[in-house]
Amino acid sequence: MKRIGILTSGGDCPGLNAVIRAVVKKATQDYGYDVIGIEDGFGGLIRNKHRKLTDKNVSGILTLGGTILGTNRLHPDIQEAARGFRRLKIDCLVCVGGDGTLRVASHLSKAGVPLVGVPKTIDNDVKGTDITFGFDTAVHIATEGVDRLHTTAESHHRVMILEVMGRRGGWIALYAGLAGGGDIILIPEIPYDIKLVADSIAARRKKGKRFTIVVVAEGAKPRGGNVDLTCGISFALGKEIERLTGIETRNVVMGHLQRGGSPSPFDRILGTQLGSHAVDFIVNKQFGHMVGVKKDTFVKVPLAKVAQGQRLVPVNHPLIKTARSLGTCFGIC
Repeated sequence: MKRIGILTSGGDCPGLNAVIRAVVKKATQDYGYDVIGIEDGFGGLIRNKHRKLTDKNVSGILTLGGTILGTNRLHPDIQEAARGFRRLKIDCLVCVGGDGTLRVASHLSKAGVPLVGVPKTIDNDVKGTDITFGFDTAVHIATEGVDRLHTTAESHHRVMILEVMGRRGGWIALYAGLAGGGDIILIPEIPYDIKLVADSIAARRKKGKRFTIVVVAEGAKPRGGNVDLTCGISFALGKEIERLTGIETRNVVMGHLQRGGSPSPFDRILGTQLGSHAVDFIVNKQFGHMVGVKKDTFVKVPLAKVAQGQRLVPVNHPLIKTARSLGTCFGIC
């Protein structure tokens, strides 16, 4: 083993640079490997865009958001990507990404490319791991959004809707909603009944609570799915709430704010640990696997398992039970 490559693919995410830094430092200092940084995800593998990474290159990047290697969402032709790998004359590849990236990595592994996966996504929805780096930062940012909406909602006696990321998994909405004291939390895993949502807001009014905070994942859907999502779920939801309750409603879309900026201390540490363990996998030739987290242990997860789908919020998740016991509405009975 002389040369290893590393790429970051899919959406950007706080903590990516922590992983890059850990891989470069451990691989070069402990084992004398050369590390080749592949630029702009799998596109760089195909287009032969790369540069050598050294300890000097990664100095000071631990606190930076985004990725110094760049990224894109290209899903490449597998044989073309495999040829790009061989052209670079590297011995193995570290693929850092979410479920889409790791699905591609699984196909590349089957095509004979020795590689190791590292799970990243703010959505926390990669199979085979309890947590992904980037999630903690996103929850912090979304929770701050909920906190800030409380004061203006209470001042104007409004319904305030905060839309967070999560097309299929409601992890950010669930955690930020509970941490921020959201009154209503709507996630993709639990289709909501708009009448029950309106009834919950009306019930709060009767108790003298003249404002309501709604935290909704972007992929949340009403029962039956009959809603115009042209402008996004929070806009459609706000119109329905105003129609049914007569209460002034405003919405805020967090969008890419959740993915930007400096990673939280937790994500810096987790990214560093995942990068370090990825190098261990390489040294022990444990290719075709992702570094996962189970409870407090780092585990070896077959990429074939990771590629089976996304990790969604179970409807009986303990946090859902806790929130419901406090009176939080999920749009169901």
